[in-house]
This record gives sequence, C-alpha cells and structure tokens, in this order.
Amino acid sequence: MLNVLFSAQPDRWDEYRAPLQDAFSTRGLDVDLRRDHAPETVDYIVFAPNGPVTDFRPYTQTKAIMSLWAGVETVVDNETLTQPLCRMVDHSLTDGMVEWVTGHALRHHLGMDAHILQQDGVWRNTIYPPVAAQRPVTILGIGALGAACGQALHNLGFPVTGWSRSPKSVPNIRSLHGADRLKQALTDAQIVILLLPQTPQTENILNAETLALMAKGAFVINPGRGPLIDDNALLVALDSGQVEHATLDVFRVEPLPPDHPYWAHPQVTVTPHIASSTRPETASQVIADNILRGEAGQPFLYVVDRHLGY
Repeated sequence: MLNVLFSAQPDRWDEYRAPLQDAFSTRGLDVDLRRDHAPETVDYIVFAPNGPVTDFRPYTQTKAIMSLWAGVETVVDNETLTQPLCRMVDHSLTDGMVEWVTGHALRHHLGMDAHILQQDGVWRNTIYPPVAAQRPVTILGIGALGAACGQALHNLGFPVTGWSRSPKSVPNIRSLHGADRLKQALTDAQIVILLLPQTPQTENILNAETLALMAKGAFVINPGRGPLIDDNALLVALDSGQVEHATLDVFRVEPLPPDHPYWAHPQVTVTPHIASSTRPETASQVIADNILRGEAGQPFLYVVDRHLGY
C-alpha cells in the first residue's frame, strides 16, 4: 500500500478527496490517502504551496511531490526540497486558459467595450475593427498553456509570434527564443499575452523599454504572473496611449489592495486570478497517472527543473 499525504488548504481536501480516491482506484493503485501520515512513512505528497508542509526533510522515503498548481515559484527555491517536484499540467487548466485568453483577445480586437459600456444613443457605424490577419499577436511564454492559446488564436486568423527563453517549435506559431530575440518578438505587436513562469529572469519583462516596442495603442493581457510587469511603467504607457488597455488577472500582491491604481484606471480591467484553475476531477487523474508511472519505474512527467525555476 502507498501512503499519500494531502498537503493543501482544508477546503481543498473536501474537493479532492473523492476524486483522488476514484482516480487511484481506477488505476489499480492501493493508496492510503490522508492528511496526517507520519512524515517518514509517506511515499508521495499531493501538494499546494499554501498547505501545511514547508519542510521536506522529514519525508525521507517520499518519491515525488505532486503539485496541484501549475506555478511553482513559491516552492522551487525551498532548500529542504530534494525530492522530484512535478508541476500540474491538466487539460482542463489548459482549456480554461485558452477560453479566457481568446475571449479577452477578441474583446479588445473587436473593440467590444465601446458598444457594451458606451450606450449613449449615438449611431456610429464608420469605424470597423481590422480582420484578425491584420492584428499581430505575441505570446511571451509558449509552454503548454501558451502553445495552446497560440493555436486557438491562429485558428481564428491572427498571426501569432511566440517567445520563450529556450528554443521551442510550435506549429502555426513563429517561435523566437533568447534575450536577443525578445525585441523582435515585441516589435509592432498589437496584442501581447504573458504566460511566462515567474523567475528572476522574467521579472519586469514588460517594462518601459519593452512596452515602447509594441505598436502604439496595443493591448496587454496578463494571466501569467504579476511580477512579469513593471506596474509603474505600464501605468505610464496607459496614460500616454502607448498601451490602449490592459487586462490583468495576476498581481504582485493578491488580493489586489483596494487603493491600487489599477482598480480605478479606466483603461485597466482587473480580474481576480480566475483566468483558469485546476479542476479536482481531471487534476486527480494527472496525479494518479504520474504516481502510476513512478511505481512502474518510469520517469515522472512535468518534473520541474530547479535551475530554470519551472
């Protein structure tokens, strides 16, 4: 029997207990799933960074840490973590992100706010949006989420450029990589979508210099990580017209403080970190499949590179 420790907030236990047990059972895994296993007896930890486990040293027999989150920036530098850390890659998380990103990209592309928010009785039918083929999109970060969003936008007709730190090859996306190609990726982009992990190298990747590369009146969409953007630089770019609108789902401090300038800025849309989330039913299957691989002596999937930070 495998001892699996669930380390997350108490409300998540209520959501995940039955789906995890079902996923283990259907895969023939004999698992004792609890929140209170003795550390030295634990084979695997189902883990959220805001859960009770912060010191991994007592977990001497633990084979892997199965994260419930896609982002691992709050745990990857934990010096007590020596076990393999597997981030969450879940098709429901991907589907939700594609829907959110595509919806907001189309909202800005079509200029929908003008009609939704400015019903003033005046008939204006002389301004039309360009077709998608005339609206270049750049996605910073073309991992699983960025690649899926890029494919969806390509299918709608947008020319999509993807940028990553290391080489990637994604069908239908012009793929650029490395610090020296970031300028090329951003130059004249009309919609910029941020889906990079948070690392020291990606912090403030959108700043005064890089914002100035984008087409004047561009749109910024950030469902990735708050620290990817220099907030002061973005506010200046919004006030100058360099950026027409920013839709932001993630922030340096969450919840976003009530007095933060983003709340009151007419060209900023704040959404409360709801672009996408893991669903217990599908995430449990990902975890069970990965544990099954481990027990079969196969390499774990989605293992975090501690040096890269993702």
